Amino acid sequence: MWLLEFVLLQMSIAVIAGLGNPGLKYRNTRHNIGFSLVDLLAARCGASWKHEARFEAEVAVALHEGRKLMLLKPQTFMNASGRSLAAALRYRKLSSESLLVIYDDLTLDLGRTKLSVNGSAGGHNGIADLLTQVGAGFARYRVGIGAKPHKEMDLADYVLSQFSKDEQTLLADCTSLFLDQIDLILESGLDLAMNTINQRKAISHERNDQK
Repeated sequence: MWLLEFVLLQMSIAVIAGLGNPGLKYRNTRHNIGFSLVDLLAARCGASWKHEARFEAEVAVALHEGRKLMLLKPQTFMNASGRSLAAALRYRKLSSESLLVIYDDLTLDLGRTKLSVNGSAGGHNGIADLLTQVGAGFARYRVGIGAKPHKEMDLADYVLSQFSKDEQTLLADCTSLFLDQIDLILESGLDLAMNTINQRKAISHERNDQK
């Protein structure tokens, strides 16, 4: 019995959602890094996107190691992400533990990643709505977008800004790492993935985590 439970735990993620805002205006902004990453994941799996009105989301079905994964990009705008994902989980009759959410984190240096399950929203409105609509227990894959360059800068202006060319280059260099880490989550389970991802040594441009 314990072996069966272990296998089920390792294969618990059935839905992967990237958070962001819909529309060309927000494409490739810092707040949309979740969208960008699930786009890459869908492309690697050869999955195509289609709009699902019942979920208020763009949806793609990907095959990973012989099992189906539902990929989602909520089209509700960031602050109402939970409404979309709650509808998808209800339709699939899945619990919050089946969900992996990918989103931006300005407390992490650019390109840095963290994996967690519990905790507060940390000031992220999309996660705050998820906690309200879906409840706790979902996995969170956070991708660093770096802190505001100036404390006086409006937070909304910063997260809705475009990456610079140098930042785009750095993130492109990290693409394989991001996808490998998502594979690790799916194949090895959250505990092992957290131990590996969260203890990763800082990459060359990072300074804050080295203090």
